Amino acid sequence: MRMRLLTRVIIFLLSTVALLSCKKQHVEKQVDFWENTVELDLDEIKKRGFIRAIVDNTSTSYYIYRGRRMGYEYEMLRNLSKDLGVNLKIFVASDIDEAFRKLNEGKVDIIAINLEKTADRTDLASFTKATNEIRTVLVQRNGEEGTVQDLKDLEGRTVHVREGAVYKKQLQMWKDSLQLDFRIKEMPYDSEGLVNLVVQKDIDFTVVDEDVASVNSNYYPQLDVSLEISPASKVGWAVRSNSTKLLAGVNKWLTTFNKSSYQAILYDKYFVNKTNSYFRSNSPFSSISGNRISAYDEMIKKAAEGIGWDWRLLAALIFKESRFDTEAISYAGASGLLQLMPVTLERFGVSDPNDPFESLMGGVNYLKYLDKYWQKRVPEVNERIKFILASYNVGHGHVDDAWRLALKDGYNPSEWDNVAIFLKQKSNPEIYRDPVVKSGYAKGHLAVNYVEDVYGLFESYKVLVEP
Repeated sequence: MRMRLLTRVIIFLLSTVALLSCKKQHVEKQVDFWENTVELDLDEIKKRGFIRAIVDNTSTSYYIYRGRRMGYEYEMLRNLSKDLGVNLKIFVASDIDEAFRKLNEGKVDIIAINLEKTADRTDLASFTKATNEIRTVLVQRNGEEGTVQDLKDLEGRTVHVREGAVYKKQLQMWKDSLQLDFRIKEMPYDSEGLVNLVVQKDIDFTVVDEDVASVNSNYYPQLDVSLEISPASKVGWAVRSNSTKLLAGVNKWLTTFNKSSYQAILYDKYFVNKTNSYFRSNSPFSSISGNRISAYDEMIKKAAEGIGWDWRLLAALIFKESRFDTEAISYAGASGLLQLMPVTLERFGVSDPNDPFESLMGGVNYLKYLDKYWQKRVPEVNERIKFILASYNVGHGHVDDAWRLALKDGYNPSEWDNVAIFLKQKSNPEIYRDPVVKSGYAKGHLAVNYVEDVYGLFESYKVLVEP
């Protein structure tokens, strides 16, 4: 009797543990990234001062050409951020599923990729008004045995598509309706990466949006992109489901943008004027094809070693100053790659500012001087670089004033964000007339923007150009 009772107790306890375990697993399964979305809307984005967008790194969406950030989606986002009154930070998508994860975790605020609105995706995010209408097409090499003229010709073949995209679903529909037997294999590549695999004969077929296919067929005449997989359908961008104000702001901007002459000019620039697109994307100074920023990359790399900088940061500073034009002269008389004033040129040993090496080394010597100037007060290297960049733009005297103002008000003056608060206000008489201020009035907000611009460009270079 006791044994039976003990056995029942044991069975009850084991059942209870199993039940609790199942409930715990069920809860853990249910709580996923789209169900625990970060609360972050337009008001917080504006207060923060920047919006974060995720895009594709393709010859139509986002890339670097001669040091400049370009791309249809990039220029749209730049226009949107201006309309919202915030700065723009760009991230590159590794895959679509990861883009939705980053969106809901608050790591980005908008997915600026052409996405078809599907039932599955509406569980993950809210979609904007349509940014375009795009059909999808099969990409293959032409003139080869086995070229697909009709979808029935896919029988027994393999089509590789982007992971997480709608292309698998579109192909599966044809498989089912035509009762075909072909394989659909998803790969962790963006659309243009898969097109390149077709060109290189690593795969035979892929499916992409028609605009991407059309541009790439201009680069690679061996491609056939004539077979339609899906008719034109509306595509849009995505924001977090709880970012209702951001969604409203983006939709309001899209309503104006889609009717504007700017949209027509932008579309022509990237999709209609294929000759210019071809030269941009096939230039050795394009991140798409050449992994170079400028004609002076090797020189910049060597110079950057002398100050311990990532060479892409120095390249970003040079682009900001001169666009890599050795003969550039500013309205104030600054000249050379790093736009040094005549007195600075003389001080740091530059006799010919139009000589790229001499001009560059003169600028680097000035950067070394500024690094030494701030070293003791700002020991952390990454923070100090921001002080150096601001000093390069507005003069270290004005940055010094902001440093003393921060110290006076109880802020940590070794942190750039604290000093930037006061530098922005140096055009305010109450600030520049403070007793601790030695250099007077300055448009300090421009220097703060300058630092943000250089760092923003540097972040883009880091993503798109190899070290």
